Amino acid sequence: MAQAFPQSLSSISTRFGQLSNQRKIGIMVAIAAVFALVIGVLMWSQTPSQKVLFSNLSDKDSGAVIASLEQMNIPYTIDSGNVIKVPEDQVYNVRLRLATQGLPKSGPAGFELLDNQRLGVSQFAEQVSYQRAIEGELARSIESIDAVESARVHLAFPKSTVFVREQQKPSASVLLNVRGGRILDDAQIAGVMHLVASSVPDLPVQNVTIVDQKGNLLSNDANSTGRNPGLDAKQLEYVHQVELSYTKRIEDILAAVWGKDNVKAQVTAQLDFAQTEQTSETYKPNPTPADATVRSQQTVETQGDNANGASGVPGALSNQPPGAATAPLVAQNQPGTTTASTAATNPNLKHRETTVNYEVDKTISHTLLPTGVVRRLSVAVVLNYKPKVTNGQSTYVPLTSAEVGQAENLVREAMGFNTQRGDTLNLVNAQFADSMPLVTPSMMEKITTVASTNWLDIARYTVVGLIVFYLFFGVLRPIMRDLTGASKRFEPQLAGAGGAAAGAATGEPGAAGEMVVGDDGVLVSVSEHQQSADELRQKAENEARLATYTENLATIKQMAKEDPRVVATIIREWMLKEESA
Repeated sequence: MAQAFPQSLSSISTRFGQLSNQRKIGIMVAIAAVFALVIGVLMWSQTPSQKVLFSNLSDKDSGAVIASLEQMNIPYTIDSGNVIKVPEDQVYNVRLRLATQGLPKSGPAGFELLDNQRLGVSQFAEQVSYQRAIEGELARSIESIDAVESARVHLAFPKSTVFVREQQKPSASVLLNVRGGRILDDAQIAGVMHLVASSVPDLPVQNVTIVDQKGNLLSNDANSTGRNPGLDAKQLEYVHQVELSYTKRIEDILAAVWGKDNVKAQVTAQLDFAQTEQTSETYKPNPTPADATVRSQQTVETQGDNANGASGVPGALSNQPPGAATAPLVAQNQPGTTTASTAATNPNLKHRETTVNYEVDKTISHTLLPTGVVRRLSVAVVLNYKPKVTNGQSTYVPLTSAEVGQAENLVREAMGFNTQRGDTLNLVNAQFADSMPLVTPSMMEKITTVASTNWLDIARYTVVGLIVFYLFFGVLRPIMRDLTGASKRFEPQLAGAGGAAAGAATGEPGAAGEMVVGDDGVLVSVSEHQQSADELRQKAENEARLATYTENLATIKQMAKEDPRVVATIIREWMLKEESA
C-alpha cells in the first residue's frame, strides 16, 4: 500500500510530462480555478452576512451616518446608490442608536418644528413655521404611497382682507418623485389632490397642481374628469367584462352542439354610465266622501230670540214713513209691519254652518337610476361548416336553414335579445380558414411538405449538428482521453505487440530497455511486456490446438460407432506401414 502511492505519483508525473505544452497549461489553469473557487467559498462562508441599514440617502446624510458608524466601531459597506450595509445581527440596534442622534436628517420636517418655539418670535415667523409644518406632514403622507419615492408640497396662502369680493382661495403645488417602472393612474392622482385639498382649509381641488420628476403635469387629466365625456379606465374595463361575459355565454351554448373550435362570437355592448336622479309627485282622482280621509271639520251654529226683532216683509215698501194719523173705524196693517200672529209663528231664529276639509292623495317618489345599464347589444357569430363523408371522402358542407335558425334562437335567448332596446344579431355560416382536411396525407407527403417549407431551418440545424459532432468527437473526446490517461493505457499494448519487436529488429539502442505503462498501471520494461505478450499468445495457441484435438477425437468416435469397418481398415493400414518400416 505504501509503495502503490509513490508509484501512482510517478506514473502521473510521467504521463503529465508526455503531454503537450497547451494541454499542460490547460490542466494547470483548471487546477488553479478549482483552488480559487474553493478558497472563495471558504472566505464567503466565514464572512458575516450583511443587511441594508439605509438606502437612497443624500450625500450629506450618508456622510453623517458613516461618521457615526466609525465612532461606534461598527463595520459597514457602501454599495451604489448610497446603500449602507451593516452586519445582520446589528441592524436594528444601529438604527435605534442613530435615531437618538437624529440621523438620518433627510425628509421633510413636520409639526416638530413647533415643539421648540422661542419667546418673542414674530407673527410672520410663526406663520412660516406653521406653513412648513403643514407642508412636511402632507409630504410624509404622500410618500406613504407605494409608487411615490419622495414628495415635496408647496402651499400658497393669500393675504387676508376684510373685503369679501377680494378674498382669494389658497393653492398648492406637489412635486412627486415616482419610483422607477411605476406610474400613477388617474384615481391615485385624484386621491392625492383630494388629500391635499382636504388638509388645507378653503383649498379647492382645482387649485392643486401635481407634477412628476420629469416635469409632466399629472393633475390636468384628473381635473378634466368632470368635463371629459369619455370613459375612464374602470368603465372601459367594466364594458370589456360585460362583452366577455356575453361572448362566453354564447360560445358555451353553441359549443355544446357544434364543437368548441367551430364557433366564434364577438359582442359589442353600449352601456350608459350617466347618473340620473328623478323626483315625481303624483295626485290621484278625488275619491267619494265615504272613502276620503277627513283632514279637518268645523261646525258653526247660532240660535237667538226673535220676538222683538225686525219683522215684516223685507224691502223698500216696508221702510216707508207712516201716513197721516187717522182713526178709521177698521184699522188696517201698514206696509213693513207684522202682526202679532206672524211674530208668534217665528219666536226663535237658528243658523248652522259646517266646513269639512279632506286629505288630497298624492305620491312623491325619488329614484336614483343605476349606472352601467346596457343600452344596446350588437352580436356577430360565425359557425363553421360541418364535416360530412361522401363516397369515402370527408368534406365540409354548410348548415341547413333549420340548423341556422336553431343557432339564431339559441343566441337570442343567451344574449337576452330585446327589440325595443335596439339589439342586433348577425349569424353567418362559413368555413373557417384554419379548418384542416380530414384526409390524412402519407408519411412521404408530410416529409416533403415539411422539407419544402422549412428547408432553411433544416439546413441550419444540420450544419450546427455537424459542427457539434466534430467538436465532440474530434476535439473534446481526444483531449479528455489524453487528460484522463486512457490513450496511454492502451498504447503500450500495441507497442508491446509490435513496437518493441520492431525496435529490436532495427537495432535501435535502448529499445529493449524502454519503460512503458502496463495494463495494471505499473511501469514495466518493453522486454518484460513483450515476454508477457508472447506467453499469452502461446497460451491461446495451445488452447486452440487442444480444442481441435478434442473435436477430432469426437469425430473419430462417432465414425467408429457408425461404420466400424472403415475404422478397422484404417488401423490395419497403419499396422502394415509400421511393420514394413
